[in-house]
Amino acid sequence: MRLRHKQTRHTLIALALTAATAHATTVIDNANGYTLDAKGDVVQFASLAFDDAGRILAVGSAGDVAAKTATGATRAKHVDMAGRTVLPGLIDAHGHVFGLGEMLTQLDLSATTSLPQALAAIGAYARANADRAWVRGRGWNQENWKLGRFPTAQELDGAVADRPVWLERVDGHAGWANGRALALAGITDRTPDPAGGKIVRDAAGHATGVLVDAAQGLIEKVLPQPTEQEARTMLDRALEKMASVGLTSAHDAGIGVGQDRLYRDYADHGKLTARIYAMIGGTGADFDQLSNNGPLNTYGHDMYALRAVKLYADGALGSRGAALLAPYTDDPHSHGLLFHSNGEIDAMIAKAMKKGYQVNVHAIGDAGNRQILDTFAKEIPANHGEALRHRIEHAQVVTPADIPRFKSIGIIPSMQPMHATSDKNMAEQRIGPERIKGAYAWRTFLQQGSRIACGSDFPVEAPNPFFGIHAAVTRQDAAGNPIAGWYPEQEMSLKEAFRCFTLDAAYAGHQEKTLGSLEIGKYADFIVVDRDMFKISPYDIHKIGVLQTWVGGRQVWQKK
Repeated sequence: MRLRHKQTRHTLIALALTAATAHATTVIDNANGYTLDAKGDVVQFASLAFDDAGRILAVGSAGDVAAKTATGATRAKHVDMAGRTVLPGLIDAHGHVFGLGEMLTQLDLSATTSLPQALAAIGAYARANADRAWVRGRGWNQENWKLGRFPTAQELDGAVADRPVWLERVDGHAGWANGRALALAGITDRTPDPAGGKIVRDAAGHATGVLVDAAQGLIEKVLPQPTEQEARTMLDRALEKMASVGLTSAHDAGIGVGQDRLYRDYADHGKLTARIYAMIGGTGADFDQLSNNGPLNTYGHDMYALRAVKLYADGALGSRGAALLAPYTDDPHSHGLLFHSNGEIDAMIAKAMKKGYQVNVHAIGDAGNRQILDTFAKEIPANHGEALRHRIEHAQVVTPADIPRFKSIGIIPSMQPMHATSDKNMAEQRIGPERIKGAYAWRTFLQQGSRIACGSDFPVEAPNPFFGIHAAVTRQDAAGNPIAGWYPEQEMSLKEAFRCFTLDAAYAGHQEKTLGSLEIGKYADFIVVDRDMFKISPYDIHKIGVLQTWVGGRQVWQKK
């Protein structure tokens, strides 16, 4: 297969000098290493040395590193990479860590391709977990089932009727309940839609069992909360999964008081195997409590930070909750859902900014993006928030006239490449051929000078960052479809994709001086992989496997 991407030229260089009094405790030898330098260019290295604090002392050729670390070389531990490829640890700029852990401990429906298959899996799971008061799961997608509609409570009752069932859609913006769950929540045909939410009803006005966006709160009020041990198990499972796919840092998009407490506890006891840059979910009671002392820029040797807030403008495209300026092409009676009035979202953003927090707002539809851009344009100068690097999370469907405003206002587009390749089977149906020109528009953002922070939105998508890099450079799914790429004019170069999962993701978390590349003074966060991303076909990037993961000079995972 002919490559469509020119390979970046690399040179073997040393990136900086080390202090004369520094002593290397570990030296990585014989590596086929790649990193980015201060200019954002890809450079190669063969050796890497760091101290007992996990800070890099020297990087470059074997001779150069040996010369710069000669003072303590005799006491250093040498690790021979035997020519294997070493990369900076990858950063996911938008994920849900406890959501990932929850999926790993509950029913996962993401691989189901039909409603009957899903119902069979639900029934089998319920029988195998007879001791659970609720049957919980996530990952269903009616688009993958080719259903042409949402599933119903009646269909779910056919699989499980003796216990309440609650199953979140793949995007987390809709949920599917059975009759028992609806009854426990008090949801009837006469229950009104809550603000920012929708109870899906059939032609006769009957509640079908699917609840969109804020309507999910009706079920969540009666869901049993996880115990302390269950929450710890979720975090353990999520961290293990993240390490296994090469994530050394993740931006957790929306946490509360309980999750913050666990993160601090894990950092205190050396149990965090990935750095967590967390966002407080909303500006309500949890924010009031967590913001008492202002933003937490760093904690636990830079393993944890809590200096951002996560807000929502709208829902998701797949469940038609994304707010659009014009009606949905495939549902002309709906514009989607704005979660808040202009005054409400303005007040929330102002509240967070006044406390000194970076504000990161979920906005998927063009109306949602415009509302947030308008608010940022007003509140950033009013609150002197220019240096806080505010973000729009997803920036998925943006009217072309609004894209330049990201640059002029100073907003970081935090985007997830796999959303394009996952949504390609329904996105144009939802918004039509004209609006799609401003959707998943990575090249348009890059050409105007925006720094894209890349992530996955796990567990909405798989947490594997190589899946995201593959999607970014090919605009294809893992099966190689479509052959020419989906709107390939918006693809990234390999260097751009590498950068958006490293340096630019770090920049979006105010951490580019310590993370994102393997340079002097930064942390030795790196991964060892089984093939060279810069020499294989871009179409095979998603096949890359992680062999080792190191955080702060400590190996936290190894393939068995």
